Amino acid sequence: MCGIVGAVSQRNIVPILIQGLQRLEYRGYDSCGVAVHQGGELRRARSTSRVAELDAQVLQDGVEGLIGIAHTRWATHGAPAVHNAHPHFSHGTGADAKSAKAGRIALVHNGIIENHDELRAELQARGYEFSSQTDTEVIAHLVDSLYEGDLFDAVQRALPQLRGAYAIAVFCREEPQRVVGAREGSPLVLGVGKGETFLASDAMALAGVTDQIVYLEEGDVVDMQQGKYWITARADGGARPRVDRPVKTVHAHSGAAELGPYRHYMQKEIFEQPRAIGDTLEGVEAIAPELFGDGAAQVFAEIDKVLILACGTSSYSGMTAKYWLESIAKVPAQVEVASEYRYRDSVPDPKTLVVTISQSGETADTLAALKHARSLGMTNTLTICNVSTSAMVRECKLAYITRAGVEIGVASTKAFTTQLAGLFLLTLALAKVRGHLTAEAEADHLKAMRHLPVALQAVLALEPQVIAWAEDFASKENALFLGRGLHYPIALEGALKLKEISYIHAEAYPAGELKHGPLALVTSAMPVVTVAPNDALLEKLKSNIQEVKARGGQLYVFADADTRIESDAGVHVIRMPEHYGALSPILHVVPLQLLAYHTACARGTDVDKPRNLAKSVTVE
Repeated sequence: MCGIVGAVSQRNIVPILIQGLQRLEYRGYDSCGVAVHQGGELRRARSTSRVAELDAQVLQDGVEGLIGIAHTRWATHGAPAVHNAHPHFSHGTGADAKSAKAGRIALVHNGIIENHDELRAELQARGYEFSSQTDTEVIAHLVDSLYEGDLFDAVQRALPQLRGAYAIAVFCREEPQRVVGAREGSPLVLGVGKGETFLASDAMALAGVTDQIVYLEEGDVVDMQQGKYWITARADGGARPRVDRPVKTVHAHSGAAELGPYRHYMQKEIFEQPRAIGDTLEGVEAIAPELFGDGAAQVFAEIDKVLILACGTSSYSGMTAKYWLESIAKVPAQVEVASEYRYRDSVPDPKTLVVTISQSGETADTLAALKHARSLGMTNTLTICNVSTSAMVRECKLAYITRAGVEIGVASTKAFTTQLAGLFLLTLALAKVRGHLTAEAEADHLKAMRHLPVALQAVLALEPQVIAWAEDFASKENALFLGRGLHYPIALEGALKLKEISYIHAEAYPAGELKHGPLALVTSAMPVVTVAPNDALLEKLKSNIQEVKARGGQLYVFADADTRIESDAGVHVIRMPEHYGALSPILHVVPLQLLAYHTACARGTDVDKPRNLAKSVTVE
């Protein structure tokens, strides 16, 4: 979602700020901007185009400076417009003519300030004028109202008045060698260089600039000056104590990966899945709790149920895992949408293993749900995550780090399939601890997992057939997806992919639910995509297919080779290379990704950066 970069240096930091924004573009954004201290004043450039356009703008305008902040914004409060883009300036109350003319405080912000309306009213009553609809401008004016010559002090005094989530970076015209940052519920890291310091919402933004990273904790405020910094922690009344946070060496990978022969990052990432799965499973020679960290064996032995917390695509991987956990490990499993879980009354059980799933490890709703679960006494926590240095990994006792690599396309592909691989390992580890995994079954599962990269390559070879289907889908405005059992969540994921990037309205149902309502929508204009593995529910699924066919519906079936489902009038079949048993969802989701991708290409949408969406959702 929104991205922050800030710097204090002895060199022109505008190229560093712009480069940092480019490395955060994968998150999704609808405006961007940069502000610096230049010639004794604050200067900024803002754009509702891409960062490349902002770069051209700052070069043309000669914007440069030794300190500055930059931001990519995903709109929450106020439309995507230049006047709502960050950085925001506070222009004082008019009593200070110089401040009113040129601005005194410059600020960028990730998150949402829940009490911004009441703060806005108070500040307007004191003479502050607002030029945007954002909650961020409220913070800038609030800091300005408290400024008495010490920016660090003003920020620390402002924070207790804010309710909500935030990561901020701020500097002042009167202090040309200082940037202050703070975080509460939204990620922020400090980068330590040689004689210079940096802020960023993600260590990736600083790749190539510094690999010395300090992960700020909840409530921290950092004061950055040339070649030095200090951090204070939240305090319950009284002065905020000075604290030391460890400096970690983090080799972050740049998001600016080469596309190679691919048209879009999403296509590239779909085709990277054999490698990503292979890397994620590398070194797994046997099933053992220790795959998930020290102490996992004791935790797994103590728990009697699993609670999965996730959002979006990650929640569908959790729904798939529920089938595995209950059928293979014999562990009751519950899947909760993280954004709903924390706001409802639930019945906690301390013998629950709380599993969070997140590509970025910074998903605000999932982090908040995790903290809520812990507050209810459920302290056995584990995360399946793609970023080893993320907040999610730091907050959980146990972790399995997937190795999908950087995923730049907003619509998740390889992160999803590697999550499934990690969750299948978790299932087997729990089954083994509970005595439900024989040595023979373990060997069979390990063999199947090792074969996954080869099996995925065979599925990817179906792309030309999928492209032909996509040409039919491009003219549609609605679609249904059907699946049963393990493959119902895969149908959900297929529908999500189609609507995310092609903007076709798509819904997924358990196939047995078709006659309970959705069948009313079926006409020749409504394509019905069906996931048809050769499993115990195949004959039931064939009956559902006949229900669609009898109403004149157009069926598009991804069928295992031995299902005996044949192409016919109104029935289009693509045959999967092989049936893959319990791991079949990992194979069946890939052609659904390809169908969404090629349909979006045929419709001419912005595949990697679909409208209104962001990659890492760091606000509620």
